[in-house]
Amino acid sequence: MTKSYAPRMHSAEHILNQAMVRKFDCGRCFSAHVNKKKSKCDYHFDRALTDNEAKEVEAEVNQVISANLDVTDEIVSLEKAARNFNLTRLPEGVETVRIVRIGDYDFCPCVGEHVDNTTEIGEFRMISHDFNDRVLRIRYKLGDLE
Repeated sequence: MTKSYAPRMHSAEHILNQAMVRKFDCGRCFSAHVNKKKSKCDYHFDRALTDNEAKEVEAEVNQVISANLDVTDEIVSLEKAARNFNLTRLPEGVETVRIVRIGDYDFCPCVGEHVDNTTEIGEFRMISHDFNDRVLRIRYKLGDLE
């Protein structure tokens, strides 16, 4: 693994991505910076989010986090993964792909570290969202665990 991830934040990124896909059919983020204290995701988008839409996305992410979903992974063949996912970002010569699943809510190829259960993530807070040059940027933080 070449990248270092904050497992709570990275798992939250997966949930945020699926919330955006489900609500706006915009695809997963094309760029993300996942850090321990705060993170950001960039989406190809055609407009700014309204504050109400941002609150709805935040609420959905928190609903999934509180749903007590197990986070699991499996290794599948490249051929099997190619049937379900865009694999253009994979390096040459890969024969297997790791698929990370967050309950029945989200699954996608990933090399990052994750929590074992969504209850380990903490509260998701969207701290800002802005739109520039057809890119929607969402910044977020996670609340402390008790």
